[in-house]
Amino acid sequence: MEARTARKSGDTRAVPGPGDGAGTRPPRGGDGIPPWLRTGAAYSWRLLLLLAVVYLLARVVAMLYVVVVPCTVALLLTALLQPPAAVLRRHGWGPMAATWTTLLTAIIVLAGVGALVTNRVQAEYPSLVNQVKHTSAQVQSWLAGSPFHLHTANIESISDNVVKYLSQHRTAVEGTVVNGGRIAAEVLAGVVLMFFVTFFLLKDGDRIWRWLTSALGPERRARADGAGHAAWTVLVHYIRGTVVVAAIHATVMGITLSIMGAPLVAPLALLIFVAAFVPLVGALVAGGLAILVVLAAKGLILALVVLGVLILMSQLESHLLQPQVVGKMVHLHPLAVILVLAVGGVIAGVFGAVIAVPLTAAVTRAVPELRGSGSAPP
Repeated sequence: MEARTARKSGDTRAVPGPGDGAGTRPPRGGDGIPPWLRTGAAYSWRLLLLLAVVYLLARVVAMLYVVVVPCTVALLLTALLQPPAAVLRRHGWGPMAATWTTLLTAIIVLAGVGALVTNRVQAEYPSLVNQVKHTSAQVQSWLAGSPFHLHTANIESISDNVVKYLSQHRTAVEGTVVNGGRIAAEVLAGVVLMFFVTFFLLKDGDRIWRWLTSALGPERRARADGAGHAAWTVLVHYIRGTVVVAAIHATVMGITLSIMGAPLVAPLALLIFVAAFVPLVGALVAGGLAILVVLAAKGLILALVVLGVLILMSQLESHLLQPQVVGKMVHLHPLAVILVLAVGGVIAGVFGAVIAVPLTAAVTRAVPELRGSGSAPP
């Protein structure tokens, strides 16, 4: 009756009747799919497409590994060497002279450190073997006395096996450092490429960036400039801060081991320096190796002292060195660092773990600039 009355009065709106099923119709779309499932499906195929693109990109990078790795290392070296080269330019040096001086100084320093570490390994390895023998004899005497009264036959067997292993594998352990020149010869092409890329980035980095962004429109070029400068500033802060923090760690540990009279001081200090470029995990591995060497050569007490020094340095790094030296610009949550390290390690091994954190920090700083929601750092 209501429907007929509405039609007679000229109202063209549909008026539901008693049997029209009002209130039981499916949501807009007519297929009865819940909104959350529809949204999840929409995101899923986009995510699958994104993963496919990332996979193809990873395959291309793997095919060009001998090019990608040297270029990436060159970018990190440029971030480290660009500030001193800029200082030389501000003091009146030409681009060519400033670049060559900075590069040659870096090469001389690296060659000197490599020669020092190689000589120390060759000279101090016999001392390590002798100290392991002495420490094992002290441990056997301590376990045989009160209150343990342990039978030392098995302990002697284990100790003899350790000393025998160290003596037989001296060449292999030394070769870890000595064979560096042989490995460098095998990857000479990568080293040469890295050198030339670093040279031209130091000398003509600004011109190269302007050429890369020259095809963009004014607004997009402004955003790209902001993102590029933000990412580069973060990268420079990270590399420079990490080098300073690593140098402090290596110096403190080197002084500590020297006071203890431990063997392999220079190699262990260098290892701690290099390990600082892999956050969290690197310090754990290098510090554990230093503790094992001191434990084998000097005993439990001094090994515990080394452990205490490592814990103290870790606390100083977290609460003082990182905030003051690296700064809040490169701040990442520890959980993000762990996840990024894991992903980088799975994808590209040690190399991926080294570049994962600075790459993530640079990207997270650059994205707001690309969106136009950030401000480029000075």
